[in-house]
Amino acid sequence: MGFILYLIVGGIIGWLAGLILGKNVPGGVIGNIIAGIIGAWIGGELLGSFGPSLAGIAIIPALLGAIIFVFLLSLLLRGMRRTSH
Repeated sequence: MGFILYLIVGGIIGWLAGLILGKNVPGGVIGNIIAGIIGAWIGGELLGSFGPSLAGIAIIPALLGAIIFVFLLSLLLRGMRRTSH
């Protein structure tokens, strides 16, 4: 049950990061989960683990990390689209 909760929290964090930035995370639900989990890792490395935690994910650093990840991903994908045309 813990792993499923971890995936759900990761998906919500990825979805929130996309909403905050006004960007759609590629891959739909799976993309949101991946963005949330990678964001949790980035946020944990940069900011540590503070604030409320759910399923082993510190929510505030994870959200900030996911915002960073989604922003960088959108820049990368935009750059790839420009070079392919």
